[in-house]
Amino acid sequence: MADAATPRSTRRTFLGWGMAIIITSLTVSGILPILVFLWPPPPKGQTKGPLTIALDTPIDQLSDGQAVKFTAPASPNSAFIMADGGGDNAPGDLAFGGFVVMNQGKVQVLAINCSHLGCSVALNEGAKSFDCPCHGSRFHIDGTVLRGPAAYPLSHLTWKQGQDASTIEVDGLTLGF
Repeated sequence: MADAATPRSTRRTFLGWGMAIIITSLTVSGILPILVFLWPPPPKGQTKGPLTIALDTPIDQLSDGQAVKFTAPASPNSAFIMADGGGDNAPGDLAFGGFVVMNQGKVQVLAINCSHLGCSVALNEGAKSFDCPCHGSRFHIDGTVLRGPAAYPLSHLTWKQGQDASTIEVDGLTLGF
């Protein structure tokens, strides 16, 4: 009776576990090299931090409804990190330019990327809007959608006042190449 109650390790169980271990180790060793391509390490020299931008028009001289365009520093190559957004613009995505906008006494910093497919929008000074040349989307001066196909507003950039009224510091990424 004691023999029937005690579990025995059979040859079939041993071979099953052995095959499971071999298959698992082969699968893991085959997948690990692929993961490096899916999630590569950041390039050497890439750093995250504020980028100092000199503006053509100081913030304190902007009138209501006025916008000033700026671009990311090219030496070293840099980009701005979007704080919010939708569509083609997601938080954490990169923009290579933006606009400082004075709207109803409030300063906003918007990314230059259209939320539809990422084309660079242009300032339409007469209409006080941002127009996308690729597919015709238009945005109010505050970045909200005036006319589609874009369904989401322009993304904001996280910023703070620089040393004086003609500089701002925008969260960005030095790309390291």
